[in-house]
Amino acid sequence: MFFRLMIWTILILAVIVGGWYWYEGDWDRQLFKAAPGCVCANLNAGQANAWLREHPETQVLDVRSAGEFEGGALPKAVNISIGDDTFDTKVAKLDKEKPVLVYCAGGFRSRKAVTRLKDLGFKNIQHIHRGYMSWKPDSQP
Repeated sequence: MFFRLMIWTILILAVIVGGWYWYEGDWDRQLFKAAPGCVCANLNAGQANAWLREHPETQVLDVRSAGEFEGGALPKAVNISIGDDTFDTKVAKLDKEKPVLVYCAGGFRSRKAVTRLKDLGFKNIQHIHRGYMSWKPDSQP
């Protein structure tokens, strides 16, 4: 009886995890399609680090809460929480022609921010897949 329960539990967990990866992959395929003349990329932490080294003009946007931001952030990051009612107004003050690298803690909120940035007319959006949790401060700039 215990063995059957364990098998069912593992099976259910596998379906949930597999479902999430399918959902996230489908979301990413739609989200990171760039409009003509625009760039929208989903980078891992290493790629984001290389991007920042090669493109020092990049605006770094942290969309986590102020408390999370105070606990650590990427160099030169500006904190505008996606939960802020004035998010669009504050973000619209950034230069839409310069690249922007956006991240949150794990990648969910920053994906929402990518949609908003696209709607606001940003031309070059870079996103850190898995967010700040994937960033290793000791090995990054």
